[in-house]
Amino acid sequence: MSSSGKDNSGAHANYVGPYRLEKTLGKGQTGLVKLGVHCVTCQKVAIKIVNREKLSESVLMKVEREIAILKLIEHPHVLKLHDVYENKKYLYLVLEHVSGGELFDYLVKKGRLTPKEARKFFRQIISALDFCHSHSICHRDLKPENLLLDEKNNIRIADFGMASLQVGDSLLETSCGSPHYACPEVIRGEKYDGRKADVWSCGVILFALLVGALPFDDDNLRNLLEKVKLGVFHMPHFIPPDCQNLLRGMIEVDATKRLTLEQIQKHVWYIGGKNEPEPEQPIPRKVTIRSLPSAEDIDPDVLESMHSLGCFRDKNKLMKDLLSDDDNQEKMIYFLLLDRKERYPSTRIRTSHLVMT
Repeated sequence: MSSSGKDNSGAHANYVGPYRLEKTLGKGQTGLVKLGVHCVTCQKVAIKIVNREKLSESVLMKVEREIAILKLIEHPHVLKLHDVYENKKYLYLVLEHVSGGELFDYLVKKGRLTPKEARKFFRQIISALDFCHSHSICHRDLKPENLLLDEKNNIRIADFGMASLQVGDSLLETSCGSPHYACPEVIRGEKYDGRKADVWSCGVILFALLVGALPFDDDNLRNLLEKVKLGVFHMPHFIPPDCQNLLRGMIEVDATKRLTLEQIQKHVWYIGGKNEPEPEQPIPRKVTIRSLPSAEDIDPDVLESMHSLGCFRDKNKLMKDLLSDDDNQEKMIYFLLLDRKERYPSTRIRTSHLVMT
C-alpha cells in the first residue's frame, strides 16, 4: 500500500503495507515500536522500525538473527512475528500486539503475587521456554520486563534480541542479559549452556513474583555480581516449602545440579493446584524432513535465514549437512523455516511502497 492519507486529527497517516502507523508504544535498542492498525480488518499490531543506516553491521546481524529465530517459534505464550517488510532504509517487524503491558509493571503494582497466580504465570513461561529449547533456541535475557501480558493476563515472552541457537552439545560464550537474572557461569565469563542459564533466570523470576523482591540485589554492581556468583540468598518463610525446594533447585550455582525443564515440569509445586488452568499449547506441526538432491533444490531465502542464525557460519559445511542423506539438526531447522515460508508466503516483503515521514 502506498497511500498517505489524513487521519482524524488532520496529521498525515503513514502506512507499512496494509498497516496504518499510529502512536509510539516504546523505544528499544534498535528503534521505535509503533502501534499499527490494519486498514481493512482493524487488527492491531506492534511494528518495530529498524533504521538500517543508523545501526552498525553487528547490530543489524542481531536483528536478522532475531527475525530468523522468531520464524522458528510458534507458541501461544511467545510474541508472534506476523510479517517483515523492508526497503533500502528501514526494516519493519510486524509483531503481535498485546495490551496488558509488562509483567514487571504488573508486579510493581501488586507488590507480590499469590502462589496460585505466580504458578499460572510460571507455567506459561516454562511451557513457552520448553518449546524454544526443543527448537534449540535459548532466550538468554529472561526477566519480567521482557514478559508481556495480553488482555486476559496471559504471558507472551518477547524480545529475542539476545537469543541464540544452541546446536547439539555446543556451548555459548557471549555474556548477556541483566546481571540480576544472569547465572553465575555467565557472570564469570565462562562458556555455558544457554538452557541452564534460562532455567536460572526463570528461578529468579519466580522468586520475584512470590516475594516482590530479587534474590540478589545491590546498588553496587561489583557487589551484586559477587552475590550472584556465591548464590546465597534469603528464602522468606511465607514461600510454601515445596516451592522453596523448586527455587533452590533452579537457583543452583552448580549448573550440573540445576534442575532441567523436564524436572521442573514434574515438580510437585509445578503440577499442584488441581483446578488451575493449564498453559495453552501450540498447534502440533508435523514437518517432514526429506532428501535434498542438489544445491539447486535448496531455497535461497531459507538458506539466508539459516546464515542469520549465527551458528552455521561455515557455509560449505552447512550445504554438505543439508545435502546429506542423514537426518540432522541442520535439516530439521531448514525444513521448519521452509514450512514457515510456505504457510506464510508474505513474510519478508521487499517493497519501495512504504510511506514514512
